[in-house]
Amino acid sequence: MTASPNTTRGQQIFAVVTSFLALFAIVGVALYGLPRFYPFFVQELGWSRQQVTSGNAYSKIAIAIAFGFIAGRMVDRFGPRRLMLGGITMAGLALVGLSYATTMSVFYLFYAFNALGYVCGGPLPNQVLLSRWFDKGRGKAMGIAYLGIGVGGALVPLLAYDLTQRVGWRGAMWWLGVLMIVVALPAAWFVREPPAAAASARAASQRSLAPILSRPAFYLLLVGSMASIGAVGGTMQNLALYLSLDRKLAQVDVDSTLSLILIGSLAGRLFMGWLADRAAKKRVMILIYLIVAAAIPPLFYAPTPAMLKVFAFVFGIGLGGDYMIIPLMAAELYGVAIMGRVMGIVLTADSVAESLVPMIVAGLRDSSGSYGPGFMVLVGLAAIGAIAVSLLPGRPGAEAAAVDAGMSGPRPGSAVSGQAV
Repeated sequence: MTASPNTTRGQQIFAVVTSFLALFAIVGVALYGLPRFYPFFVQELGWSRQQVTSGNAYSKIAIAIAFGFIAGRMVDRFGPRRLMLGGITMAGLALVGLSYATTMSVFYLFYAFNALGYVCGGPLPNQVLLSRWFDKGRGKAMGIAYLGIGVGGALVPLLAYDLTQRVGWRGAMWWLGVLMIVVALPAAWFVREPPAAAASARAASQRSLAPILSRPAFYLLLVGSMASIGAVGGTMQNLALYLSLDRKLAQVDVDSTLSLILIGSLAGRLFMGWLADRAAKKRVMILIYLIVAAAIPPLFYAPTPAMLKVFAFVFGIGLGGDYMIIPLMAAELYGVAIMGRVMGIVLTADSVAESLVPMIVAGLRDSSGSYGPGFMVLVGLAAIGAIAVSLLPGRPGAEAAAVDAGMSGPRPGSAVSGQAV
């Protein structure tokens, strides 16, 4: 029995809402909210900048390598919903556990849960869920869902500041962890997946990725993604430390700057999602990476608070489009039937970059006494990302056709047709 158009549209909208809430919690609150608490660990426990960023680094690398590829195959074979339920729960409980951490071992343990929650409930399953529900308007749908990251990231510094005044910084982390589960878990429980896309993906999960992995386009996408995500992650994981401990800004100013970046990301996601449906995704991707590269130096060296806020907003525009454009580019290159495995590899590599770069930048600050060398690394990475993407095939469908030539039999269906939200 075929679902009515109104039923299908309602399911599409609910899929967007589900992804919005999951990304709000796992990326907006956890990924962008946790660095806000790093200065408290440094000041209260006497840890170094490298130590407080190493929890994210070591856990993301270990979990990504151990589970990233498996998660991609599981999403293709069993669908994204099941992974999302476990991921949201683990990520929320990770913040609750981190609120009790007084030793590095406990810190690492709960950061590992945070990383596992990110892999299972973060961008990977949500990208697949939306790509299966949407063909036309995929960029718009992804842009709306990814607003959850910006909303979560913009609200968490302000909410954390108020909670810290009331219950202390550890109590604030505890309540944020509970909030993540309460907000995101119910929608993930009730969301559904399009049956035809799921069946196609299960069939595709048996096919080899060798034709894709044998072509240079995949590695250009991988390098471009890793470089830019590393630059964004290195900036966001160190910015609160820099503004609070190096520039000695008041906590309210630090929090407002972090919120402004995430507010800028809202505009970036909407605009870049809209643009990706109308212009070549390769060009949109290059534009995003160039904005990131251009905004990092003035973000750190802005001479006045007003200039700092201007460039925080500009950087936020680039950040907003960064994570969103990668799955859109991957879907254009390879279709969505095997997207889970493709993005499983890409996001695993991204997690390594997003984890190592912040620790490297913090280590350079600890050894040199200045963030200058680390900032140059970040700008260089963003530029490398733009160069790699510029070398990708420019004609939509060209890479998929070349990959098809290396596969036996027809390529599984690219997507379930759907209306734009």
